[in-house]
Amino acid sequence: MKRDWVATARTLSEALPFLQRYDDKVVVIKFGGHAMGDDAAMEVFARDVALMKQCGLHPVIVHGGGPQIAQMLAKLGVESEFVDGLRVTDKATVEVVEMVLAGAINKRIVSAINGQGGRAVGLSGKDANLMVCEKLSRTKRDPDSNIEKVLDLGFVGEPREVNPGVLDTFLKSDLIPVIAPVGVGRNGETYNVNADTAAGAIAGALKAERLLLLTDVEGVKDAEGDVLTDLSPEQCKRLIEDGVIRGGMIPKVRTALDAVEAGVAAAVILDGRAPHACLLELFTNHGAGTLLRR
Repeated sequence: MKRDWVATARTLSEALPFLQRYDDKVVVIKFGGHAMGDDAAMEVFARDVALMKQCGLHPVIVHGGGPQIAQMLAKLGVESEFVDGLRVTDKATVEVVEMVLAGAINKRIVSAINGQGGRAVGLSGKDANLMVCEKLSRTKRDPDSNIEKVLDLGFVGEPREVNPGVLDTFLKSDLIPVIAPVGVGRNGETYNVNADTAAGAIAGALKAERLLLLTDVEGVKDAEGDVLTDLSPEQCKRLIEDGVIRGGMIPKVRTALDAVEAGVAAAVILDGRAPHACLLELFTNHGAGTLLRR
């Protein structure tokens, strides 16, 4: 038993250089996937976030909620249409999206962090015009005519301005902001924003030390299926061109690259299913995913 306590003390001692490195630094965490739907995983995540704040970091949480939105739409009998894998968000749908993201999910995460001794406060991209959006524009080439057609995705938004002043107020206190990825249009419209995209935009505006994108895979993998622990922008672009990075990993990598380009020191794509993934990444030499930096 004494040996276990000595091991714990050694672990704390070895974490000192990392605690010093991240003291008073901002870390933006995109929370989603398996960890958000599992009560035990949620509790572990909430405890880790409370610990980060206690150790002098400033965690900013941005969360998703796709599965929960789909469940609520089905329960309310609101049918969804998809175009190239993207949900068309009409007026009825965006009202449900806001209700689920800024309501039930946001408050569940806030309550979990508060339950672990943190002081979390929930808000959305609409609060204090934190995230001003424009309608996301996408095109698709018609295979028969070879003409590009504009896809109307409804109230799906793309961040154009991020005004982090409201977050500065939290970061100067012991409060932990938990942000739902719902943005506001220039004419007051409500926009549904991809959570990865929102987290990247907010991290860039805050010039965060780290952007952590929690997902349900171990990280970016090479052609043999091994996790790549460290990548430069040039390597990422080459892997995308070669088809090694493909599918749903492409937008995550591009979000990470955009954040780094905007001033984030480094972005990490890591496995949110692994216990204490954020602590492993920040406070140990081991790391827990794929780090992208300038």
